[in-house]
Amino acid sequence: MTDFLQIKDKTFVVFGAANRKSVAWAIGCTLQDAGARVIHVVRDVERRAEVTALLAKRNAGGAPAPLVCNVEHQGEIDAVAAEIAKHGPIDGLVHSLAFANYSEGFKPFHETKREDFLQAVNISAFSLVAIANALKPHFAQGASAITIGISTTRMAAENYGYMAPIKAALHSSVVFLAKSFAGAVRFNAVCPGLLKTSASAGIPGYLDSYLYAEKATLRKQGVATEEVANAAVFLLSPASSGINAQEIVIDAGMGVNYFDKTIIERMS
Repeated sequence: MTDFLQIKDKTFVVFGAANRKSVAWAIGCTLQDAGARVIHVVRDVERRAEVTALLAKRNAGGAPAPLVCNVEHQGEIDAVAAEIAKHGPIDGLVHSLAFANYSEGFKPFHETKREDFLQAVNISAFSLVAIANALKPHFAQGASAITIGISTTRMAAENYGYMAPIKAALHSSVVFLAKSFAGAVRFNAVCPGLLKTSASAGIPGYLDSYLYAEKATLRKQGVATEEVANAAVFLLSPASSGINAQEIVIDAGMGVNYFDKTIIERMS
């Protein structure tokens, strides 16, 4: 049988796994199932312990131990890049990092605190630029990088706060990185609709939004994390070699179905 993905024995770096519900963890598992070597990079020692335990449960004892990097600090990014370099050329990068401070609950967008916005853009958007720059000498020719965006930044959802503008910055960064790397590394964004993840659980009122989004999909079923992982791995593989500087939306048709008859009837 032809190896469509052609990623067996290749090396991929995955930033952002926190637990078994993480998009980054699902991508890492899908890569491993396709025969790839995965290096996980996590935020702190607590997450390293959890990801190490998850790897053990998957019988992935030969996988490299997770590395730790707080991407708010350039020194840590440089240090982890040096550790990653020891594993040889990098064939792909997964950036699945996002943070927003919702500790004070709902706020109108114009009341966003400067320090919260700048921290969020640093972790959620600029970190992709910083990581890509630090890994630049270590990418294999034809490598691919993907980040996790959102299905639309044009919808002003109150409970998503200031994160849509942050994600818009991330999406734009993908385009400029693709240009800056001049085709030597491809950059794309995987942009899912609402997902059931531990990170989303921290967003105020998220469950109601998720249930609405599920009804708005064409199939009346929400997007699964595994579906996002499958698309991500395709974009990381040589099979997607002609795709660069793009946003790939995975929303089960939600974006074209806001006027669904069943939703309208419920509102009448």
